[in-house]
Amino acid sequence: MELDVVELSRLQFAMTAMYHFLFVPLTLGLSIIVAIMETVYVMTNRPIWRQMTKFWGTLFGINFVLGVATGITMEFQFGMNWAYYSHYVGDIFGAPLAIEGLMAFFMEATFVGLFFFGWDKLSKRAHLVVAWLVAIGSNFSALWILIANGWMQNPVGAEFNPVSMRMEMTSFFEVVFNEVAQAKFVHTVSAGYVTASVFVLGVSSWYLLKGRHIDLARRSIAVAASFGLASALSVVVLGDESGYEATLNQKMKLAAIEGMWHTEPAPASFTLVGFPDSEARETHYAIHIPWMMGLIGTRSLTEEIPGITELVEAAEERIRSGILAYDALVQIRELKESAPANLTAQFEEHSDDLGYAFLLKRYVDDPREATEEQIAMAANDTVPTVWPLFWAFRIMVGLGFAFIGLMVYFFYRANWKGMTFPRPALHLAVWMIPTPWIAAELGWFVAEYGRQPWTVDGVLPTAMSVSHLTIADLLITLAGFITFYTILFVVEIGLMLKYIRKGPYMDVAETDAWMEKHEHRLRTHDGRVPGITTPAE
Repeated sequence: MELDVVELSRLQFAMTAMYHFLFVPLTLGLSIIVAIMETVYVMTNRPIWRQMTKFWGTLFGINFVLGVATGITMEFQFGMNWAYYSHYVGDIFGAPLAIEGLMAFFMEATFVGLFFFGWDKLSKRAHLVVAWLVAIGSNFSALWILIANGWMQNPVGAEFNPVSMRMEMTSFFEVVFNEVAQAKFVHTVSAGYVTASVFVLGVSSWYLLKGRHIDLARRSIAVAASFGLASALSVVVLGDESGYEATLNQKMKLAAIEGMWHTEPAPASFTLVGFPDSEARETHYAIHIPWMMGLIGTRSLTEEIPGITELVEAAEERIRSGILAYDALVQIRELKESAPANLTAQFEEHSDDLGYAFLLKRYVDDPREATEEQIAMAANDTVPTVWPLFWAFRIMVGLGFAFIGLMVYFFYRANWKGMTFPRPALHLAVWMIPTPWIAAELGWFVAEYGRQPWTVDGVLPTAMSVSHLTIADLLITLAGFITFYTILFVVEIGLMLKYIRKGPYMDVAETDAWMEKHEHRLRTHDGRVPGITTPAE
């Protein structure tokens, strides 16, 4: 990677965004799981469920606080490193971010305090309402962030204003109900639910292996396996929907993910594995599944999915169209009110391709002076590097199916085998704890890297979006962010491990007393004491 302002700005934002997203999925999922556990407590009045709610709620709180700290610094970068982007699309992009901060985040933060400090001050039902409001606030916060990001993937409800030289919102409704944003939201939150389920499953399995907190661990596994199975199945279904939306709105991203260099006859096959070669424009040793890509991408057996070569040719035509829009725009701004109607008509006819003319700015100051060679180079820039996308997507999908298998197994053991779990399965669950984060980060990599060279797809190239900074400025701030985030990472891991080792210390006496009475009732009823099987069983 060449050391320049654009690449350093991208590196810094990628580092902060992907680090921040380490906290987001667990926050989304644990908030729901904790609310489910407290619901069971209110319905059954069993203290073990209160203990579970408090324990997993503590881990949620640690993760939530550190997630907030990393999220704030990430948003500052729009003004620091991406000033032209903020100017050009701030009218649209800023609206959902402002709503997220004013509505969702403040609701979430307010009720988090009531959740932790209101146990002895609120009634059980009132506290349950608080728990669900925390969960709703967490997910509602993600909704507005993903609406903003979805607009970057599919910029609807906006148009370019030649007077202000900015994109301006024309329909808030279209921005909010952007189909790409909605697909990203449901897919992302489902992935967060899987992350939290695997986390709860793994930590609970560790307790069973150590012979500690048996009742809490088994009940937690039952909740995590049930919730996680539904969520893992949802991720696959909703991921399929994201693939369909990419066919409609981001054809180049889909072609790069698939390593589809040329348009295939319908229905296109899916490349299971292979080795993409960007120079030869070929995927070596590819293993194909017939018809599958056509069904995923088009929901039909008759529609084609365009390949990279054909999309590059289409990009060349859009660049030429964009040059006409750029030419009209320059003349309109020079002539102002005296601009003839034919110039306005020319701009309106080609304005959708103005962003493609901006791709030439990398090679020439005035896109109207671009040579055929420069147009071809700019068109080739619309192709992201294929092999990282190709493999990131397949590893992510492979992990997704592994989560389904894991959840099916533990769901079966929890419901039909008396909550007994073989030790190898428990060890596997512990080792699986980091994998949902790997899958989630790969998912974001595919979504964002696959959009390059665009900050806003088809509208604003990344190379135009950066602030006027020096390399020294970026290196200093990058080093500062790395240092700050490394410290937070150490704090996060340290606190999580501390409270996991400490275990559910809350309400232990109350829970033990209730369990003793419960066992006595069962013993006097049928003469059998419910035993706690050893981890070996």
